[in-house]
Amino acid sequence: MTTLPADRAPTTGPDASRPTVTCVFAVTDTPPPDEAVSMTPGHDGGGPLRVLAAGPLHLIVQDVPAAAFGEEALAERLNRPDELERCARAHHRGVETAASAGPVVPLPMATLYLDDRNAVRAVTARSASLRTLLDRLRHRTEWAVKVHGPGIARASGAAGDGPADGRSYLRRVSERRRTEREERERALARAHAVDRELRRHAVAATRHRPQSEQLTGRSAPQLLNAAYLVDDGRRAEFVRAVGELARDAHRSAVEVTMSGPWIPYSFARSDEAERDALEEAGT
Repeated sequence: MTTLPADRAPTTGPDASRPTVTCVFAVTDTPPPDEAVSMTPGHDGGGPLRVLAAGPLHLIVQDVPAAAFGEEALAERLNRPDELERCARAHHRGVETAASAGPVVPLPMATLYLDDRNAVRAVTARSASLRTLLDRLRHRTEWAVKVHGPGIARASGAAGDGPADGRSYLRRVSERRRTEREERERALARAHAVDRELRRHAVAATRHRPQSEQLTGRSAPQLLNAAYLVDDGRRAEFVRAVGELARDAHRSAVEVTMSGPWIPYSFARSDEAERDALEEAGT
């Protein structure tokens, strides 16, 4: 989330001279038709989405209420799960509309500028790197692949079976733990092998932090949470490779799942310094 600093945010009340700020969803060099953009629902309370030219680049933007999108007000809203989801969905709709005509660089959710002029200035300052990034993403999409390992079987009476003396009990506990550790190591090795193989079919790949069992809703641990940038011309090849890996992994109680194609959020950003400069230019 990128918000305006408090000392630069528009004021509200009788002295308010700027009741709205410019929210930027994405940057593209192949803008969709104005009509399609304006029909896309944006953030609640804002104006219609529109295309804003920035030299050879174009921004998908929306005028949003300054009072609702000030730093404190927005932070308070986004601390509520329902508001966070509503804002995230609006942001994705804007990015998705931008991507309907060509490659797109999504900006972070709630990227705000004082006005159109500041938004254009921020983007034109990074025009060269953004155009390079758009060329890199052209005719490519993101595919997500997750690998879940086998759940650890924990039979309630396993450690109590057999002789009841303490030494035997400790030996069985140690053997069980060793078995669990070896199973997990084999599953991790399988997940790494899946990642290595899929990188051969992709232009780029990145590994995200594995999701917790609370997020996945599964008892089996997530061993791999990866994204792959794939040429659209190699889509069938990539999907086939995932299918083969999934069948092989299933025999060892490891599950491989895939979703996509997606807008390449995981790859649609410049290096850290360029990204920071782009955001700071609007403040």
